[in-house]
Amino acid sequence: MHKHVISMLVEDQPGVLTRIAGMFARRNYNIDTITVGKTATKGISKMVITVIGDDAIIEQVEKQLNKLIDTVKVNEMDKGSVIRELCLIKVAAKDKKSKDELFNYSKVYKVKMVNITPGSITMEIIGTPEKIDSFIEMVKGYGIQDISRTGVTAISRGK
Repeated sequence: MHKHVISMLVEDQPGVLTRIAGMFARRNYNIDTITVGKTATKGISKMVITVIGDDAIIEQVEKQLNKLIDTVKVNEMDKGSVIRELCLIKVAAKDKKSKDELFNYSKVYKVKMVNITPGSITMEIIGTPEKIDSFIEMVKGYGIQDISRTGVTAISRGK
């Protein structure tokens, strides 16, 4: 079982997200992450859904998604696709040593400091989910106060 990234073009209408989520629930498939946004084409939205499962499950998911009336196109993103996520993470930083270490980590991971208070630092990291997981693991020892992750978004390369 591994993570699959599915990109969908769908009609931009009320209830589409509910119908897609309902299809997953009825078949007992779990959505790992989901992002939705408008496209350059009026009336069309793009959904990017990550699902953990084997190839047979993903094949079934794709078939079921293609049957939905609101679905325009379904495509599994391959390893060559550009896949990114955004994460905001607030970490305890009560002394100068902690802050200095977190600033050094931020340089290595190309993290942006977005808020600094006497007791914490809030950082923004953009990258692959694996990069974000790695950064979270790195700063866990400082005391994570809050995390907000957007979920995966993706686009194919070329063409």
